[in-house]
This record gives sequence, C-alpha cells and structure tokens, in this order.
Amino acid sequence: MDSDDTIAAIATALAPGEGSVAIVRISGPEAETIGRHLFHPPGEQPWGSHRVLYGHVVDPVSAERLDEALLLLMKAPRSFTREDVVELHCHGGLIAVRRVLELVLRSGARLARPGEFSQRAFLNGRLDLTRAEAISDLITARSRRAAQLAVAGLDGGLQRRISALRDRLLDQLAELEARVDFEEDLPPLDPAALVAELEAVQQALRRLVEEASHGRLLREGLKVAIIGRPNVGKSSLLNALSRSERAIVTDLPGTTRDLVESELVLQGVPLTLLDTAGIRPTDDLVERLGIERSHRALASADAVLLLVDLSEGWTEADAALAGQLPAEVPVLVVGNKADRAVAATPAQVDVVISALTGSGLEALAEALLGRCGLSLGPGLEVALNARQCDLVAAAAESLGGSLAAAAEDLPWDFWTIDLRQAARSLGEITGEEVNEAVLDRVFSRFCIGK
Repeated sequence: MDSDDTIAAIATALAPGEGSVAIVRISGPEAETIGRHLFHPPGEQPWGSHRVLYGHVVDPVSAERLDEALLLLMKAPRSFTREDVVELHCHGGLIAVRRVLELVLRSGARLARPGEFSQRAFLNGRLDLTRAEAISDLITARSRRAAQLAVAGLDGGLQRRISALRDRLLDQLAELEARVDFEEDLPPLDPAALVAELEAVQQALRRLVEEASHGRLLREGLKVAIIGRPNVGKSSLLNALSRSERAIVTDLPGTTRDLVESELVLQGVPLTLLDTAGIRPTDDLVERLGIERSHRALASADAVLLLVDLSEGWTEADAALAGQLPAEVPVLVVGNKADRAVAATPAQVDVVISALTGSGLEALAEALLGRCGLSLGPGLEVALNARQCDLVAAAAESLGGSLAAAAEDLPWDFWTIDLRQAARSLGEITGEEVNEAVLDRVFSRFCIGK
C-alpha cells in the first residue's frame, strides 16, 4: 500500500432515488489541495480544520456546477486516518455523487481499495487491528446484540483482553529466557508457579474460543428449516414468527410449492427461516420439485423445526420424516395447533405452540437457541471473529507444547519455543506482530469507502 497516494471513495451507501446525503471522502497529502481546487464557497468563509463550509462543487474545466454541497476539512492528525481528510457532503442518490467522485479522481486522487481508509488508520496508529475489524462488524451487524458486541470491540474491550493475556505470556517468556542465558546469576525459578500461570492463560484462551461460537451466531445468524407433513402449520408458524404474511396459508395440503424465506431476529440472533414444502409422496410434478428443494434446504440448515399437528398426534408419517433428518443438524420437535389438541402431548414433542393464537412462541425461541447450544447470558462482552478465533486457538495449542515440555522436565529453552509462538499468535490479533499479506486479507473484506 502506498500511503503517499491520495485516495477517495464514496463513503455512504448508494441506492437509486434514496438517501438525502452522500459523502465523498478524500484522504492523503493532496486532499486539501483537491478540495480547494473543486469546491467554491461563496463569500468570505474561512478554511479551517473541523469547520464546515457551504458552497458548490465546480468542474474547473467546464465551470459546470456539479452539486450544491458542504465541505468538511480535517487536518492531520485529527482525522480518522491521521492524514489530511476532506469530506464532500453531496446530495444523495446515484448520479450527482458519482459525478463528484469522478471529478475528484480526475484531479489527482485514486479510487480507494476496500477497507483502505481503515487500513491507513491502523498503519498510522489510530486503531489497533481488533478495533479496525470491529468497525466492519458494526457496519454489517444484523441485530442489536451483534452491534453491541461490535461497539465493545471498537471501545477496545477485545484488545485489552488479548493484550493482557499476551503480556502475561511475555512476562513468563522473559523469565525463562533470562534463565537460559544467566541462570547462575539469578534466583531460582519456580517451575510449578510458571506452569500454573501458563495453564491459567490457556484456560482463558479456551474460554474466548467457546464464546466465539456465540458471537458468530450473533453476527451471521442461523438458517432454520421448518419442515413437516402438509398442512401442519409451517407457513402459519413462519408468518407468526415474522409477523407478516410471507407464506400462503390454507387448509389445502401441498399449498407451498417452493421455499419461502423470512429474515427476523429472535432474542438478538438473526434467523433466516425457510418454509419448506410439505414432505409426502405425491404424483404432482410441481409439488415434487418443491419437496426436492425442501430436502436440499435440510442439508444446508443450521437447525430444523419439525412441526407436528397436535390435533392428530404423533403419526407414522411424522416418525418417518424424523428418521430422514441429518443426524448432525439440531432438531426441535414443535407441537402446533395446541388450541385444537385432542389428546396428551406426545413424548416426542419438545415445545407446544399455537401458530394461530401465538401462544408458546417465546418458549419456542428459547428452546431453539438452546438446542443450538447458544446461551445468551449477560456475560458475553466480546466475541472473536473467525481470524481471531483461529489465532487464539493456535496460541492455546502452542501453550500445550510448553506445558508438555514442562511435564517432561526439559530444559528452559524447550519451554520458550512454543511460548514464543503463542505470544506471536496473540500479537497478530491486535496487529503488534502482523505482515502486509495479513493486513491485505483483513481489510479486503471491508466495504469501499471504509
């Protein structure tokens, strides 16, 4: 990455005819020069850092006014990238802001790559790597709880936990390396105390890995397939959970011929619900195609809701359908039509609901998340992303190597090999030990303009 370049991009979402404001962000040594070249404020408005100017963006060649806009100048280092930054706040939509960006690029800036503004903020010491990644998580958050976790990362919660654990490892590494070179000049080192400290750090790392699976669900959500015999109330359940009429509900079997998707958030977890065609033998070609899609949905689902009609009880067809489900996918058997139940609840049923009246839906949500192993207590304060989780797991494994060396009573320098690697892995999470290839992979997942 060439930090001497001046980069520019549209920093706001674009949609035809939507959005009242769009921002063109410029960062780098020529940002102010480009802004002064293109922006014409009327009257005697003073240019100063962190002041807003009113005026027009004007093409210096044709003298055409491209847009009425505001300009915000932020002089280094008091900006997001710690470089000179100019933001042109234009009218929203597609055409005007793109014309302004094209003019900026013709004036000497180049188009920013995805995440390049955040990457410069990291390289210039404005952010550590965990905070930079939290920005991306906040932008893509699909629920309030996912956004709260991202904000915790942005506030440095994850960085502090990782750095504290890394510092503990570095303290032990320093003690060991000192003994390797100068043991005769130093007081004896207590191996038992050192092992206890390494084990404590390893346990803390393993807890972070366990919490990461919960954070992943909050960020990415669950894909849940609703299956069952025809007319057990699958579409009614989807409509009740999503509070909309996404699926056609009738008393006729075979009404749903294709997959119907609905996205919603249950207890802070984003869900994609798949209303599948009722699975049964049929000669109807179109219905058979829907049933085939239902089977494909099962293969890709994170969890399955098997719906049973309580007005009929547990039938042989229900049992046959349950036997077709993938063993590795969590299944929750839901008894529907509690308002029409004619007998005791079958033993196979986990939760009783009525999609018609809405009773039992909250218990269904809790049972579904519990069946997927998700406990959303107040203790979840930070959560690792996939890259961070891999590095924490690697650090915990490396500590296992150090502990194995201790168990075999090997010399101190054998202890340090894996301990140094563990500290290096944790340093890569925060960016204290990271190379350009890693940075490119991290920031390439960001959106352009951020």
